[in-house]
Amino acid sequence: MPMNSEIRDITLAPSGERKIDWVKKNCPLLRSLEEEFSQSKPFEHIKIALSVHLEAKTAYLCKVLAAGGADMYITGSNPLSTQDDVAAALVAAGLKVFAWYGSTAEEYNRHISRVLEAGPNIIIDDGGDLVHALHTDYPHLIPNVIGGCEETTTGIIRLRAMAAAGELQFPMVMVNDADCKHLFDNRYGTGQSVWDGINRTTNLIVAGKIVVVAGYGWCGKGVAMRAKGLGARVVVTEVNPVKAIEAIMDGFDVMPMREAAKIGDFFVTVTGCCKVITKEDFLVMKNGAILCNAGHFDVEIDMAGLRQMALSVKEQRKNIMGYEVEKGRFLYVLAEGRLVNLAAGDGHPAEIMDMSFAIQALGAKYLVEHRGTLTEKLISVPREVDLEVARRKLAFSGKSIDTLTEEQTAYLNSSAL
Repeated sequence: MPMNSEIRDITLAPSGERKIDWVKKNCPLLRSLEEEFSQSKPFEHIKIALSVHLEAKTAYLCKVLAAGGADMYITGSNPLSTQDDVAAALVAAGLKVFAWYGSTAEEYNRHISRVLEAGPNIIIDDGGDLVHALHTDYPHLIPNVIGGCEETTTGIIRLRAMAAAGELQFPMVMVNDADCKHLFDNRYGTGQSVWDGINRTTNLIVAGKIVVVAGYGWCGKGVAMRAKGLGARVVVTEVNPVKAIEAIMDGFDVMPMREAAKIGDFFVTVTGCCKVITKEDFLVMKNGAILCNAGHFDVEIDMAGLRQMALSVKEQRKNIMGYEVEKGRFLYVLAEGRLVNLAAGDGHPAEIMDMSFAIQALGAKYLVEHRGTLTEKLISVPREVDLEVARRKLAFSGKSIDTLTEEQTAYLNSSAL
């Protein structure tokens, strides 16, 4: 194995290559960008440090950026979402990878450090760990950084906090806020992939069960919608009254978590906040209740509190841990309370990540093209990038839409309507 990578087993590469090839076949947007980047080389002499869930869709994004001339330094963004065969395939293709499945906290942080020690010019982050570590541990490398792109809601929350405190030292494109990201990735991607992870892990029926969805943002909407489609009765818990009303009008029940805890069969947290399900909730849950998380960090279910109160803890099957909270009453947690769709599944569908990662690639290209001219630290995805991704996606789907006539454009731009 090359000395400039740190992975489990290079011999796994053929399996990872097949996964990446399947993704490529189903990602026409990224294929078109790969072809364009191969000609224009927008990332020539640019080092990109990337920390995203390291599975096949991410791997193909890395290959697209590399086709554009980027010198790629790659790690994962979650200890349980890296697929070792995919990491091996990237190393076999000549990219530098520092990640493996089941990393300890020390190993995970070491891998983050290895990609940053390369002195990157562009950061592509998912959850904010790269940006945080760069500011905390490698501030001397910040002058090399043109900017970065943040993939997810949790990461943007961290960036906003850093910007408000005056700590963020370079521009970050808020990829998650793009319409072609959150409207599709968060809703349809999370909705499908969460239930894929739950169903393949538990092999239990969803129809007729009560599903409690904590949080009714775009991810929560997707999870609730798919639960309803599988035949569940859905209960939403929220802290935002507007979102609670929206959930009611979408046909779902709404109540506090303490009440929902008494009746739920499945619990899915998608809030981005900590201690959404706590010891007090565990005390009233049904025997056999299943808990999982689809937020970025493993803090939404109070796992420390659950372990503390458990009389016994035993693995039931892969990615299912049983906690006996009182004699004969068990609660089951999927994927250690980490992202169930990635730690216990393959993540979002390829066609969805085609759009999200096209935004990432074009966001990185925008940063390079505007190097030294961006004064704001938090950058919205340019509207033209959002619309270009949507136009391409429509075209690849074989669909077309109307266009405004000159008369209609003049009418809409007139004050004398």
